[in-house]
Amino acid sequence: MEDFLKKVEEKVAIGLVGGSDLHKISEQMGFPRGIGVVHKHKYVFSENGLVAHKNGELIHKQSIQNEVGEEKLQRFINFSLRYMADLTLPVKRGTFIEFRSGLINVSPVGRSCSQAEREQFNAYNQEHKVREKFVMALRKEFADFGLQYSIGGQISFDVFPKGWDKTYCLRHVLQDGFKTIHFFGDKTIPGENDYEIFADERTIGHSVTSPADTMQQVCELLQMTSL
Repeated sequence: MEDFLKKVEEKVAIGLVGGSDLHKISEQMGFPRGIGVVHKHKYVFSENGLVAHKNGELIHKQSIQNEVGEEKLQRFINFSLRYMADLTLPVKRGTFIEFRSGLINVSPVGRSCSQAEREQFNAYNQEHKVREKFVMALRKEFADFGLQYSIGGQISFDVFPKGWDKTYCLRHVLQDGFKTIHFFGDKTIPGENDYEIFADERTIGHSVTSPADTMQQVCELLQMTSL
């Protein structure tokens, strides 16, 4: 995939957007010791673009704490911790709530779980809808907080002010004059964390199922031969 993206970047500008913080995105992209990923692509948008890098330089940073306020954040966190304390799951590990610059990540199983435990919870959640029920409870309890919930990945969901989904990153590329923006994501149905940017009228959305499928669709779009 890294070799493929190098070829793609000879033809178009690439922006990488994810809900995770910059260190996690760097780790996912093969930079386990730091934030080297910001030097790999023209744009790197961590936390949905609330933390934005262009050509390796930080160009924007927003804070959920400033937007929501400490009192409401603590009420939300306290409720979430009490809710998770009453859950019985196949396993529970650590880091159930991760506070990031632009969002709060909530993980009923805990983000410190192993890969095997991650897959175990994912299978359990598909049957019991743990995350979906949790989000429903939060929507009811904090209906007046102006929060948005997005389920992505295998073990957690993100919480952020309305409008701070992945469409937030679009402002950074639109102000640079880009007219055509293609988005590729695998969580593109309503309620999942790619849906808003996938369906946004400012993008051309592509739903993908795997790295191989992503490469094939990009090749077809750019009339490239696959590597």
